[in-house]
Amino acid sequence: MRITLNSELKECPDGLTIERLLDLYQIDKNRTAVELNLEVIPRKEHSKRTLKDSDVVEVVTFVGGG
Repeated sequence: MRITLNSELKECPDGLTIERLLDLYQIDKNRTAVELNLEVIPRKEHSKRTLKDSDVVEVVTFVGGG
């Protein structure tokens, strides 16, 4: 299946959840917000939301600083 992740086309296995996508690309799950097809997905739903072909995923990583 193909998805768009942060404006880049990616080939991913079928049945991938948001949680597994973050694991696959080694993205820190505790410091991110995920938008799926223009909808912000709460963290508690990441393990339940399965991606489909042509989905558009935007992942924002929070960075602290001062």
